[in-house]
Amino acid sequence: IDEIEALSSIYGDDWCVVDEDEKIYCIKISDCLDQPKWTLCLQVILPPGYPAAEPPIYQLNAPWLRGQDYTELANSLEEIYVQNLGESILYLWVEKIREVLIEKAQSSDPEPDIKKTTEEVDEDGGDDFFLDYQPIQEDQIKVLNYMTSESQEDEELPPIHHGNPITDRRSTFQAHLAPVVTTRQVKRVIEKLYENKKIASATHNIYAYRIYCEDKQTFLQDCEDDGETAAGGRLLHLMQILSVQNVLVVVSRWYGGILLGPDRFKHINNCARNVLVE
Repeated sequence: IDEIEALSSIYGDDWCVVDEDEKIYCIKISDCLDQPKWTLCLQVILPPGYPAAEPPIYQLNAPWLRGQDYTELANSLEEIYVQNLGESILYLWVEKIREVLIEKAQSSDPEPDIKKTTEEVDEDGGDDFFLDYQPIQEDQIKVLNYMTSESQEDEELPPIHHGNPITDRRSTFQAHLAPVVTTRQVKRVIEKLYENKKIASATHNIYAYRIYCEDKQTFLQDCEDDGETAAGGRLLHLMQILSVQNVLVVVSRWYGGILLGPDRFKHINNCARNVLVE
């Protein structure tokens, strides 16, 4: 409790209480420039055993944070935890992240450009045709499961709207949308979608959500590529541009055997935009 009060005092408006009872918090971190180039959102859940016996469960959210950048930063946070076992470490984590952002701002790294295209990976239509329930990465499942307590398992499933599919060179894209106000609803909607065999068999199910935190006037948001590199970040960026809130958008792609290159990002965003407008 002392640590939370101290952090709230230190970080002011950048500190957001997502769920006091579940001890879920969000901290917006940026480099120290007047007009920050690099920002990142650290989302943490403090389990009952923290700090004596358990580390915080965390997510690092930034559209530019992928691959090696993510791995190096995650390794740094794990190292801080190991070096300070049993102690409160959130302040050390936040300042380590800020140090990395300042280094990026001072280095020759180009400014984050989430519109940068990536080469499409050649898929053989076999191994990548997912039939199992694989909506999100293991760490995200852990976070979403932790947020869903037994008393709230029966939380009402929001209505799900399915957009019109877009087909190009045998690949088909379709967006699905649901209004959400908690991460538990996000989890429920994703599970419901995966009960549909067609959606479960999609090559990629990309998603992003934005939930408004009333108390600090900030957003709890996250995204998932599901194997389509950078697609989740682009989808979240679209939602930010359109200023949408309290909504989850999932875009399913069924790969048809012909590489689409950058066009695939255009189709993902177009069907997402259409379903949001509808």
